[in-house]
Amino acid sequence: MTALQVGVIGLGSMGLGMAQSIARRGLAVRGYDLNAAAVAKLAGTGGLSGTSAHDAAKDADILLVVVVNAAQTDRVLFGVEGAAAAMKPSGVIVSCATMAPSDARSLAAKASSAGLLYLDAPMSGGAAKAAMGQLTVMASGSKEAFSKARTVLNAIAATVHELGEAPGIGASFKMVNQLLAGVHIAAACEAITFAQKLGLDITTVYKVITGSAGNSWMFENRVPHVLDGDYSPRSAVDIFTKDLGIVSDMGRAEKFPLQLSATALQMFLMTAAAGMGSDDDASVARMIAEITGLELPQMRTAT
Repeated sequence: MTALQVGVIGLGSMGLGMAQSIARRGLAVRGYDLNAAAVAKLAGTGGLSGTSAHDAAKDADILLVVVVNAAQTDRVLFGVEGAAAAMKPSGVIVSCATMAPSDARSLAAKASSAGLLYLDAPMSGGAAKAAMGQLTVMASGSKEAFSKARTVLNAIAATVHELGEAPGIGASFKMVNQLLAGVHIAAACEAITFAQKLGLDITTVYKVITGSAGNSWMFENRVPHVLDGDYSPRSAVDIFTKDLGIVSDMGRAEKFPLQLSATALQMFLMTAAAGMGSDDDASVARMIAEITGLELPQMRTAT
């Protein structure tokens, strides 16, 4: 019996941690990213270096695609010298990008036509949990696909939700998550800047609120970025302009009102328009501060 071969395409803040978690389990994992430094980092921590997406997928039993959106996933898998053609027959594509359910169904159909299995498997947890192999995966796909990918899923996740056999279910769950995440980030940024306007010590506000009923995971996670004046991207503003845009499109298609997420989307769009699209999503607080004339903490420099 040959050893399981795993490929990972996309070694950003999430994909690199996922690939390293797989390597720590003793599995053969080959990764590729346009950023050569990320590929080198994987190679230095037990993984193998792919020279292209096609190379990373060569003879792979399981291929994780951890890119930004559906268009990139499609291009990586089925474009010129696409990765899907390099995989073993009946291999499993684990598609991790946040996308519309209709896109997940389209990609699953292409995979099936290529003789491959497909897991619609977006995840949540952020870069820190990816590095620890402690993600939450929201997946749908055939029982065969889950069975074949089980070892890899267990390497990257603390919890794997098996949500059904139809592609698109996993994507739908992720969009509900992103609706809440985007609204909570916007609310956290609004709250902490409002506290600043009221003349409160916002470090104390953070301590009080994180022990009170108004706390949220996003308030607890993102407000420290504001307190530190550190907007280096862990998750960028542009991610939520994309994701809440998908939520908006889904709501319109279903004729379902999504007022809070629509407001949050506009706040992220305003932040991106102010030149902060590539910065941390806590930059919504900076946008609010700019239009209201507030001073927020600046990043401390070493002395």
